[in-house]
Amino acid sequence: MRIDLPEPDKFTKLVTKMTSHQLDRQITGVTLDTREAQAGDLYVAMAGERVDGHDFLQQAADVDCAAALVSKLNSTADVFQICVDDPTATVSELAKEWRSSLSLEVIGITGSNGKTTTKDLLIHIFSAWHLVHGTRGNYNTHLGLPLTLLELDSQYSRSFLEMGANQRGDIGYLCSLSLPRHGLITNIAPSHLSSFGSMETIRETKSELFQSLPEGGIAFVNADDKNVRDLPTNAKRVSYGFSHECDFAGDISRDDDGHIILDINGENINTGSANQTFAKNLLAASAVASTLGFSWEVIRERATSFEAVSGRCRLHVSNGVTAIDDTYNANLTSTLAAIDYLFSIPSSGKRHFVFGDMLELGDSSENHHHQVGVAASKKGVDHFYCYGTEASAAAEAANGIDVCHFDEKEDLTEAAKKNVSPGDVILFKGSRGMALESVMKVLLEG
Repeated sequence: MRIDLPEPDKFTKLVTKMTSHQLDRQITGVTLDTREAQAGDLYVAMAGERVDGHDFLQQAADVDCAAALVSKLNSTADVFQICVDDPTATVSELAKEWRSSLSLEVIGITGSNGKTTTKDLLIHIFSAWHLVHGTRGNYNTHLGLPLTLLELDSQYSRSFLEMGANQRGDIGYLCSLSLPRHGLITNIAPSHLSSFGSMETIRETKSELFQSLPEGGIAFVNADDKNVRDLPTNAKRVSYGFSHECDFAGDISRDDDGHIILDINGENINTGSANQTFAKNLLAASAVASTLGFSWEVIRERATSFEAVSGRCRLHVSNGVTAIDDTYNANLTSTLAAIDYLFSIPSSGKRHFVFGDMLELGDSSENHHHQVGVAASKKGVDHFYCYGTEASAAAEAANGIDVCHFDEKEDLTEAAKKNVSPGDVILFKGSRGMALESVMKVLLEG
């Protein structure tokens, strides 16, 4: 992870103030990895379970880093070293101080599914009128979000910050750094169960966003999600969902091509997508945009010009084959939604499902993979390809459909290539660590 600093002189003075170390050079960037480091960077040497960043201080010197934050000095590395108790915590404190110096409005976004697409939709909509800031890539954790905050400066009117969590307290911690005024929780579903332990712990962790909001802020509440709708908050509550009781009530119809027309309080948006999950994310983003002053005309125009990022239900068409790239991550809820999407796309051919392990599910893993196999069977997937140790439970649960389990990605790729023909639709879904996009690339290029 690495960022360029918008105001190097201001940041260098902040480092001097907070660490009591006078630097003789200006810091122009911050990096957590010497492989990404550039001249003028502040290198943050973190001691992890498997790798100790202090072992790479000479590499930081070799690329001419301006300084390094360390917890132990290395006399042989030719780089200016600032010794602190915890380099990671020091960067977070720098980020907190940096954010506190700016008056912009922060909207925090978390949830088990859909937070990245919702955040990207909001950035796209608000960019029609404002210069806005938002989380890049996976910079949404206790390591990445501080770097995201350090990219802020006074030119931005709002920041949309995605917040990820792996354990209880993570969201509250990120909120303490970023100070969100408004917040949105897309949904709460089983994910990262190996670290959270239970759904209740996930719910409590996600709820930390709403609990952090001030009385003058707004909590955007997904009223369709029983785990979200009653979460406590001191902020004003604005609800959205697919029921008439919501402040922003959605309804779905489809055009002749199967694309969703989303009706929100009588305002129609042609989504250009057959994906119902996208419609849910758009409903959430529209609720925020409308509440904060955007006209439905602007919301409609920006929604229709939005393009999803790779790995998040993005469609690719090659040689007559339609591929759904949903390879960025996976849990039970998002996988079941992806199967529905597979069957919502008009097709004259067969429907294939390439499914990789859903990781970090702990004791729930076998059951959740089993449910995927049952769902694929009930839907009538023509070819079901399961890849990985955990996905074997899905293959065993499948019944009445063509199913194969693979331990090697090369074997999976060859099997899919033999079966897929023009007119077919193929879904790729699995956790990030399974890297199923490599299978998709070979298949589409072949």
